[in-house]
Amino acid sequence: MSAGGQYVSPIELALTALLAEQPLTFRRLPVTLLSREHKARELQRLAALKAQTAAYEAELVLGLADDSPDDDDPPPGTPGARSGSWAPDPELPGVSEFFTAELAVVLNVGRPTASTLAKRAWTYRESLPATWAALAAGQLDERRAMVLVDVLQWTNPALARRVEARLLPHATGWTVRTLRTRAVEALLELDPDAVERKKDDAQRTADVRIVPSAQDGMAVLIAELPAEVAAMCMEVLERLARLAVDTGDPRPIGLIRTEVFTALFLGAGDPARPPVTAHLQIIATLAALTGRSVEPGEVNGIPITAAVLRALLRELDALGVGVPAGGSVTLAVTDDDGTLRATTPLDQARRLAKRGCPDHPPTNEHPDGECQCPVLDEPEPTDRYAPTRPQQRFVRTRDRTCRFPTCGQRAGWADADHVIPHASGGRTDCANLCCLCRSHHRLKTFARGWRFVMSPDGVLTVTTPSGITRTTRPPGMRPPPERDPPPGATGTSPPADPADDPPPF
Repeated sequence: MSAGGQYVSPIELALTALLAEQPLTFRRLPVTLLSREHKARELQRLAALKAQTAAYEAELVLGLADDSPDDDDPPPGTPGARSGSWAPDPELPGVSEFFTAELAVVLNVGRPTASTLAKRAWTYRESLPATWAALAAGQLDERRAMVLVDVLQWTNPALARRVEARLLPHATGWTVRTLRTRAVEALLELDPDAVERKKDDAQRTADVRIVPSAQDGMAVLIAELPAEVAAMCMEVLERLARLAVDTGDPRPIGLIRTEVFTALFLGAGDPARPPVTAHLQIIATLAALTGRSVEPGEVNGIPITAAVLRALLRELDALGVGVPAGGSVTLAVTDDDGTLRATTPLDQARRLAKRGCPDHPPTNEHPDGECQCPVLDEPEPTDRYAPTRPQQRFVRTRDRTCRFPTCGQRAGWADADHVIPHASGGRTDCANLCCLCRSHHRLKTFARGWRFVMSPDGVLTVTTPSGITRTTRPPGMRPPPERDPPPGATGTSPPADPADDPPPF
């Protein structure tokens, strides 16, 4: 058998597989017994070990990428092929477009992080082999290696190696900032147009993102912009905020800037701008809304406190308020463990509560005539391909975001996808539908070697072509309680039948 063009004997393969299954070992010294000098040397050893681990990680990433050719990707012009904004990036030529999704699952990180790691490893091999070798030898730390990657990753490999040869001998003696400056200077000297090309590439991957803030009820809105555009936007904000201060506004300048930004962005007071309606998904327990609990809720996936939720929903009819004009309120009914059982618009819930079940007379158990028949449950399956509106509402309320492991794209940008494809006999049923963003929807449909399985209560298990399995639960569902082992049970499981698939399949 050959690997990488080199013959490998079956014994070598067996030994390698055996070593790969062994747990990682790490040599630790008793810190309290070390002298000051030995502690310093041990920190240096650890820094070199981190560099060597980073180089090894890059080698493993590239090996997994080499095992993921683009042969099975939908070719251009065929159903499922990426086009327009979904066109494949040329960052990893010859590698499947679905590789970074697999890497994200393997490492349990987001796809942008996995993509950055893959591109960095590719740059080491194609453009900066001497940097990679110095990293593997523990002679160059990862932070300085990443600076060279950041400056040179979009550069022609031959030119990148010329810059590398000039800088690498001095890299460890410079600060990180100095190394970056010298790298940019050398690149501009050898290729004056490089910075503009790098700027174009950066703009191609720019985006606007929202992330939770460390403070309750707050979030951070991030926009990647060309430096001059960002500077102009900040200057406008600053001048308008200063005008407010000059007219006597006593509040902190930062708070004023945020209000100016909001007013500019939402077009407050500008009749020329067309009206835009924003849909917010607000998740809260009834106990939190009525003040019996301080359990936090969410607005579009951003955690907020129960107090803020109560302020947002103060007009809800059951709590003394009404549905906002042009808006809607959906009630979600869950079991005690958080499993979603039903969803219904507020007006339908009122009708059902009013109608009750007049066909059932009082019983000994309920002499007051209160009928206990369920009037709400999961939406019924449908024979057609497209989910019904109640099914869409149920699935989006249950999932809230794309259910692919490591992905957090909100449900409003996700598809209600069949876990077992409809063409393969999968039912259009809430137990076979889950939210997947368009990218992961395409992966499930077109990528080879992946396996998706979902339980009736919405627990999704995804297995990669490399055999890594991860499970995601609907956000509102609590994990099952840990159970004590039965009397006499040992800490090991009985040997599995080799004919069976591993759990949970």
